[in-house]
Amino acid sequence: MTLRAKLVLAQAPLLAALIAVAVGGSWTAAELGRGAQAILQDNYRSVLAAQRMIDASSEIDAGSLYALVGERARGMQQRVQLGNVTEVGEAVATRALELAWQRCTGALDRFASLDSEKDAHAVYFSDVQPAVVAVRGAAEQILALNQDAMVRKSDAADRAAVRLNAVLVGVAALGCVVGVLSSGWLTARLLRPLGVLSQAARRLGEGDSAARAQVDGRDEIAAVAGEFNTMAERLERYRQSTLGELLAAHRSSQAVIDSLSDPVVVLGVEGEILHLNAAAESLLELRPDAGLSGAHGPLRDVLERVRGHVLAGKGPYVPKGLDEAVRVSGKEGDRRFLPRGTPVYSEQGAVIGASIVLQDVTRLLSFEELRNDLVAGVAHELRTPLTSLRMAIHLLNEQAVGPVTEKQADLLFAAREDCERLQGIVEELLDLSRIQGGKLQLQPVIADVEELAQAALEPQQSAAELRGIELHDEVLPGSGQVRVDPDRIALVFANLVGNAVRHSPPGGSVRVRSRPDGMQQVRFEVVDQGPGVPHEYRQAIFEKYFQLPDAPPGGAGLGLFIAREIVRAHGGEIGVEEAPGGGSTFWFTVPRA
Repeated sequence: MTLRAKLVLAQAPLLAALIAVAVGGSWTAAELGRGAQAILQDNYRSVLAAQRMIDASSEIDAGSLYALVGERARGMQQRVQLGNVTEVGEAVATRALELAWQRCTGALDRFASLDSEKDAHAVYFSDVQPAVVAVRGAAEQILALNQDAMVRKSDAADRAAVRLNAVLVGVAALGCVVGVLSSGWLTARLLRPLGVLSQAARRLGEGDSAARAQVDGRDEIAAVAGEFNTMAERLERYRQSTLGELLAAHRSSQAVIDSLSDPVVVLGVEGEILHLNAAAESLLELRPDAGLSGAHGPLRDVLERVRGHVLAGKGPYVPKGLDEAVRVSGKEGDRRFLPRGTPVYSEQGAVIGASIVLQDVTRLLSFEELRNDLVAGVAHELRTPLTSLRMAIHLLNEQAVGPVTEKQADLLFAAREDCERLQGIVEELLDLSRIQGGKLQLQPVIADVEELAQAALEPQQSAAELRGIELHDEVLPGSGQVRVDPDRIALVFANLVGNAVRHSPPGGSVRVRSRPDGMQQVRFEVVDQGPGVPHEYRQAIFEKYFQLPDAPPGGAGLGLFIAREIVRAHGGEIGVEEAPGGGSTFWFTVPRA
């Protein structure tokens, strides 16, 4: 049987109850009609006949021969009463009425045959009048019997109506109760397989691959249950076939992670440790059950910072430089680790954790320190002879030791340019050694923005004139004040404006301007008309020793790195953007006064 047929069948009890109520109401109405009909059939005709007999006797008593002739016809009502005897005692009263009427008709006949008024008068009082009185009395007795019967039967009809009405109400209530209960029971029985199917689906969703829906029958629900069981069986076979592969893949990935020499820490949303490799346990002395509370202060702060960055939806965390390395003390001495973080996603694509790799950069930093020391030493050693060489070239150019030819003057000019460039490289190397040695000390003072911009352009004026470059100061008067170290900021401007002059084409221009950057900082911009910086190099150009592939030779690649460190020491940021119409816009921010 189909589900549709079952649902229709479930409404059958309610339909049967409605039919029973209709039948009961029809029967009640029929019973009430039959009661009224019985009253009319049994008593009304007798009442009507008796009433006419009484009327006839009255007319006879009023009497004349006209009445005699008329009342012979009305005497037929006695015949009607003879055929309508229905009540107890009515037969005796009807026989008395018949005898009285016969005496009355006989008296009327004798009365009508008399010619003498005296005799007629005597016959009337002796025969006719008593006979009429007897007829009237018998008719009134029959009338009283039938009227009493009508009252009784009317009362009985009322009681029957009340009783039948109660029966109708009872049948209707019983039919509704039976119909509702039967329909509810049948509907619950029909829906029971759906509950079984729902429970099996919930168990399967919770991971119970053995869940099955046991539904009997051949309807649509049974068909759905069969398809569900087929799906569950296939899922169970799939899990059984892939479980070993998943376990093997998990063990392989675990072995790969454990084989890494760098610590790997996987943190959850609440900061709990989800996974550690062997290096993290040995070098960082972390334990999964202890959480981050087992890490020492700087390491815990770094892990929390990386986790917060990843969980905030900012993507992977990539360190900006080796200066973000954290020092960790262990049994094997101090080590430096550089953190990198990547998100851990759920099946729905939500970030549920952060995987943090702590790259051991201890040896790299050691080599970096050795190189910095070597560079600083070489720079110091070059500084003294370079000063002497510059002085000698200056004296020769001034012809202090004798005249020089034009060819010799050109060679001395080229030598002086090379010495100046070499002096700049030495100064940059010395600044680099001070920065990396932590010896960069600022002496901040309150300075006008306009004065800083003017001081930035003056040293570059001669170089700009040689290349045909126009320098423009677009800082408006009254732009405010900043709190900076003027000498260090002058070095930042020297790098930025000098690069802008070198990379702008002849006849171009370099502009220096400023504008507020929020409520706490001022932003300086140096805009050139050069070829611009490709997007992929806009972060790398601020690293040490980095030069663009098409950059002209002559620099050490340290100027922008030194500028970045000086700006950061002031609490600001530095960057580069594409200028409108071509070229580059190098910018940096410093705090307001």
